[in-house]
Amino acid sequence: MTLTTTRTDPAPPTGTDPVLSVRDLRISFPSEAGPVEAVRGVGFDLLPGRTLGIVGESGSGKSATALGIMGLLPPSATMSGEVLLGGRDLVGLGDRELSGVRGKSIGMVFQDPLSSLTPIHSVGRLLRDALRVHQNLTKQAAWEQAVELLDLVGIPDPRERARSFPHEFSGGMRQRVVIAMAIANRPSVLVADEPTTALDVTVQAQILDVLRLAQRETGAGLVLITHDLGVVAGYADDIAVMYAGRFVERAGVDELFRRPTMPYTARLLAAVPTVDSGVRRPLAAIGGEPPTPADLPPGCPFASRCAVALDACRAEEPALREVTGHGHVACLRAEEVADGTLDPAGPADRADEHPGPVRAGAGDVVLRVEDLVRTFPLTKGALLKRRVGTLHAVNGVSFELRAGETLGLVGESGSGKTTTLLEVLRLRRPESGRIEIAGTEVGTVQSAADVRELRQNVQIVMQDPLGALDPRLPVHQLLAEPLQAIGRGRDAIRTRIHELLTLVGLDASVGDRFPAALSGGQRQRIGIARALATEPKLLALDEPLSALDVSVQAGVINLLARLKRELGLAYLVVAHDLAVVRYISDRIAVMYLGHIVETGDTETLFSDPRHPYTRALLSAIPVPDPQRERTRERVVLRGELPSAARLPAGCAFVDRCPLYRLAGDDVRQRCRTERPAPRVVAGQPGHVYACHAA
Repeated sequence: MTLTTTRTDPAPPTGTDPVLSVRDLRISFPSEAGPVEAVRGVGFDLLPGRTLGIVGESGSGKSATALGIMGLLPPSATMSGEVLLGGRDLVGLGDRELSGVRGKSIGMVFQDPLSSLTPIHSVGRLLRDALRVHQNLTKQAAWEQAVELLDLVGIPDPRERARSFPHEFSGGMRQRVVIAMAIANRPSVLVADEPTTALDVTVQAQILDVLRLAQRETGAGLVLITHDLGVVAGYADDIAVMYAGRFVERAGVDELFRRPTMPYTARLLAAVPTVDSGVRRPLAAIGGEPPTPADLPPGCPFASRCAVALDACRAEEPALREVTGHGHVACLRAEEVADGTLDPAGPADRADEHPGPVRAGAGDVVLRVEDLVRTFPLTKGALLKRRVGTLHAVNGVSFELRAGETLGLVGESGSGKTTTLLEVLRLRRPESGRIEIAGTEVGTVQSAADVRELRQNVQIVMQDPLGALDPRLPVHQLLAEPLQAIGRGRDAIRTRIHELLTLVGLDASVGDRFPAALSGGQRQRIGIARALATEPKLLALDEPLSALDVSVQAGVINLLARLKRELGLAYLVVAHDLAVVRYISDRIAVMYLGHIVETGDTETLFSDPRHPYTRALLSAIPVPDPQRERTRERVVLRGELPSAARLPAGCAFVDRCPLYRLAGDDVRQRCRTERPAPRVVAGQPGHVYACHAA
């Protein structure tokens, strides 16, 4: 049932000559103010079999570096420097010459697998064509190799699935196909640009294992671009931290995590929610905003956000130089940090700091859901549609939420989390079951006026703050809209807008700006302020942090915790980042195929998970510590999440359950035929799970 990660140390290089050498890479894009340098003098060597992780905030130049290496920049971009692949400089080559290199000597795994695959061809044909472009193979021989590649990356029944189209695969399986295409011609270099960003934590772990397998099969060097420090801790050999278009720290993974020497790196690590030990530490958000490439300040670009900056830091930009026993760092105070006389993080910007979720006492029940059911018809036919089945999205879900409490709904995509959230927000009689908000049963509300009154008590914070805000309206109008809808007067609206901006930690001058002129963190704070405008009792948060950098994420987490304490709010949170969920939630409900399979207090559930699905989810969370991440035990789930249109007669988890394979015949029979009833853990009255075999 468990699998211990076998790689306990960085992989030794399989050769002494680098397979990829980048020297003084510079990439600029045209703008109205002149050329904007997005990448400024990046350089590194990649040895065969080694993994270089490149991390940094959005806009730091990570993806531009990857696209520059691959020769996939737009025609308007200008690139200089050297990109040496096997001794051949790729800079300046034409598209025809680069096409002979891409896919053969260098392969790339993109962030969005669906947009990387041609939708009108089967995955087998896509792989077959990728092989025949660079190898002299017959169609039949290339097809057989395509099937072997699908089998290598873990696609079940590869010969049959090779005839399927990309839209027929799940997100994780599509990413496996993209990896198969990247390694089809055994390239010497692989570039993976955020390959796990849009994936569930369990699928992320599987994809990273497939990447490692692909690297081992080909012996390729891997450039792994990601914002997840837990991922690089477990899978990278060396790490380069980018800021404002250049590397500001480069070191081995153990050295960097043991003692980050650049203040920016230290603050990034301090902003990561990591509570695997059960002890919550305050998150230290990085104050200020990264500089724009078009308007870089003199001196060190990080100086305005750095807690230990000197006057000299603002005069001249420090060069990347070697620090004995560590690596290369672009900081004037690197030696002081390396010898332990200076804390690189410095005093944090902790206006919203909190020690973790703290309940505001045993408040009244704000939300009660009982036996909620939601199904969707499956139809067939283009002109005359007929029903051919039923999709069971939510199946008998029950929970309650009190004032001052946060409940996290977790599970893989397709488990029913968001559907449950939307059923609460619809404020209409559910298909089956009962929903009660602030003492009012939703099914009994008749008039539109009563619905509007009930709507004031429940608001939502969306996943994408830019998409949730009207780009044509300034902030003060965005905040005024919900107040106008409930009939507030002009003076009351003006006063409330000022209160809301202060409440979420923004200056009053932000009120005149448009969403496009705000950073991601500022936009999410505006989204939270807009949700708070009507003084609701319940906030529904749908992946509120997934679109934010880790540094911005820390500030929003701290803000949400402070608002809950001050206002006594109840939060219903849907999220796939379990480290964040553990940090902000008081209780957690684990969903699988429309069922809640386990629920309990956060720390109890993390320290003593009973359901095998919960154990698999928790074991897949990346830990930003190389030693623990590479040696801890992991529960590996087989297969993909099955369709909710064909639920098993018994336990919904039976086909993927590791305990089922170890159980006796009598237990297996019950798992196949009888839906497990919830049972309470002895001595833990709030801890409930539904499993025959646990």
